[in-house]
Amino acid sequence: MTEPMDTLNVVVLTISDTRTEDTDRSGQVLVERLTAAGHQLVEKRIVPDDVYRIRAVVAGWIADPQVQVVLTTGGTGFTGRDSTPEAVAVLLDKQIQGFGELFRQLSYQEVASSTIQSRCLGGLANATVVFCLPGSTGACRTAWDGILLTQLDSRHKPCNFANLVIPERGRHDWTSQGESPGGDARKSSGRPVAGG
Repeated sequence: MTEPMDTLNVVVLTISDTRTEDTDRSGQVLVERLTAAGHQLVEKRIVPDDVYRIRAVVAGWIADPQVQVVLTTGGTGFTGRDSTPEAVAVLLDKQIQGFGELFRQLSYQEVASSTIQSRCLGGLANATVVFCLPGSTGACRTAWDGILLTQLDSRHKPCNFANLVIPERGRHDWTSQGESPGGDARKSSGRPVAGG
């Protein structure tokens, strides 16, 4: 019998000075893909490229016990006001270096050496997994199809990030190692995780 996939509560944040709900194709691509995969969209928002507004929204979601996954799109490049990594990195308890590395490897097949201008970011904070993606629809498709689809699937072996954010699975206990400030009741020790 096939093991059922656990549904995750996901939020999507588009970071752009110009996009609206009608023109936000990248955010819509993420919403379409996450819901097609069986996850629940909790909220979708658009904020301008402002480090403090980005940080405030993401911090609020990290603190929300109902949110398990935060996906952002936009602001990860080097132009103009791109500041998503600066806004989000300080909120993370642990960074997922492999996310950016794997994304750039996959992206190289599509945009060649231009992929080095992506500062996409992943990490864990307060038992929430956060992924900051570039703003192009192609990059969002690449990240979802090549990485996030399986890493947010609780059935993916040998390891995935879904099992770190599902309460009944006994998530990794960040607070027992003194690595997460102000832990809460959502944290519990239990099933070991890869690399943990």
